[in-house]
Amino acid sequence: QVHLVESGGGTVQPGGSLRLSCAASGFGFSDYTVTWYRQRPGEERELVAQISAVGRSTQYSDPVRGRFTVSRDNTKNMVGLQKVNLKPETTAMYLCQTRIGLATDWGQGNQVSLST
Repeated sequence: QVHLVESGGGTVQPGGSLRLSCAASGFGFSDYTVTWYRQRPGEERELVAQISAVGRSTQYSDPVRGRFTVSRDNTKNMVGLQKVNLKPETTAMYLCQTRIGLATDWGQGNQVSLST
């Protein structure tokens, strides 16, 4: 059974940095792309970053490009999302996702909030 667990969220100051992690189990992790999404209250989930199965290819949404870095360690079944220069719009629930065939699996999400 596919299992994704996010960690590393919390409250940070604007301009600060934070690293999220997604721990995966229950499937051939190194064979699949992993995608980070975020969701603010009342809004649709928004793709933030994506990394290919072996990590050679990454993609970012325009709002985070240059400030977020996605990485993976296939020996540990982990995907990370490093965030720097955090802005107020960073406040959201962050979720990792993978797609295996027709099935889409999500983690439970991890909240990131910017202090005021």
